[in-house]
Amino acid sequence: MYSLLFLVVSSFLFSLLLTPLARNLARHWGWVDHPDHGRKLHTIPIPRVGGIAILASYLLAFASLLLSGLQAAQVVHGGLPLAFRLFPAASLIFGLGVLDDMITLSAAPKFAVQIAAAGLVYFAGVQVHGFGAYQIGGWLSLPATIFWLVLCTNAVNLIDGVDGLAAGVGLFATATTLLAALLQNNLDLAIAVAPLLGCLLGFLRYNFNPATVFLGDSGSLFIGFVLGACSILWSQKSATMLGMTAPLLALSIPLLDTVLAIARRFLRRQPLFTADRGHIHHRLLDRGFSPRAVALVIYGICSLTAILSLLVMNRRFEGVVIVLFCAATWIGVQHLGYVEFGVAGRMFVEGAFRRLINANIALQALEQRLQSAHTPDECWSVIQDSAHEFGFHAVEMSLAGRLYRCRNGGSFERSWHVRIPLSQSEFVQLTREYDTPSQHSLIAPYADSVRRILDPKLVSFDRAQAATLSR
Repeated sequence: MYSLLFLVVSSFLFSLLLTPLARNLARHWGWVDHPDHGRKLHTIPIPRVGGIAILASYLLAFASLLLSGLQAAQVVHGGLPLAFRLFPAASLIFGLGVLDDMITLSAAPKFAVQIAAAGLVYFAGVQVHGFGAYQIGGWLSLPATIFWLVLCTNAVNLIDGVDGLAAGVGLFATATTLLAALLQNNLDLAIAVAPLLGCLLGFLRYNFNPATVFLGDSGSLFIGFVLGACSILWSQKSATMLGMTAPLLALSIPLLDTVLAIARRFLRRQPLFTADRGHIHHRLLDRGFSPRAVALVIYGICSLTAILSLLVMNRRFEGVVIVLFCAATWIGVQHLGYVEFGVAGRMFVEGAFRRLINANIALQALEQRLQSAHTPDECWSVIQDSAHEFGFHAVEMSLAGRLYRCRNGGSFERSWHVRIPLSQSEFVQLTREYDTPSQHSLIAPYADSVRRILDPKLVSFDRAQAATLSR
């Protein structure tokens, strides 16, 4: 216990001393994050070298204990083999973050390095072997470990959008992991996370609103990666059948924010790795919360998830905790006002997804039939049938010198038209009355398909017509 206290206090003091030193040097060298007057909230350039101060404080805390001559240092020596095996991977992630802070890397090289670092952790013996009651064996453990570490690494990075938020969330997750390690008598895990707790606590002195220094990618990626690795160590010693569930709860806020971001961008057909203003902290800001209040609110939620993650370690509370967490998560996401999920939910309940699938099937059938048509009359037959199926009340087509008309009822006093030009004199015109329900609503794709397929047929039709007239 004295060794853990020494690690926490020494790392806290080192962080208090080194953070302002790194901040001032970064200002002198121009390593700052400039405001963009949009997604970023700060109005002046802020140094983003917090990760350097945190890593230095983390290592110096261990060095101080080893050089102190205290009897507790022998305990640390026992855990060093594992630490040495994890150090190359953590250093790789830290180096990636520093490079990204300096030149802003694209997503592909960042993920490549993260996957490589996660692979090093796997071969160091820190492996995911199951989730919940499902055990993962053999080669499946490798992709599961890589997925978890890459997810945690980016989750902390993505939530770093408000002063003190990522560092505070990391602090709560670290404290929870340390308490879990003590409850499990997992000394190796406790020694690994204890100095990180002190580092983050000291760093928050300068990072909480109004911040004078940012974590930067070097800090957020490093913290997420270390917490992900420690979570695996936590799950390996878990007495519960739920394994990774407790660590997942401890990191639930950044993980939830990441999952929501991916789902939102997928539904909107936006690039998955493009920054936006749809994160949880942005939603709270849009509701009128100040940056300081946003951080405090999320701190409060993290404290609750920390309690739940410790409770789920007890078999008697597993089911109740999971039900409460899922219900609270559902209610919270609803109150954040994500339009994408509301629309998707209504479409699913009302059957819009099924209608959309049917419309795409009908569109594919139209294209196949129209491609197979060889004469203007055959093309008209396809257009006439499909126009009725897509909800149009009248259709008119001029093709190869012929005019075709069809009307499926309706007064046409209140109607709109879609005219598809094929040439200067040839066209397809579709008419539909207002406020009329239809089975399919892919009007624009329908028009595009008709134009794309009929346009090249005009040449062959004109040739056939010219040959007929010359006889």
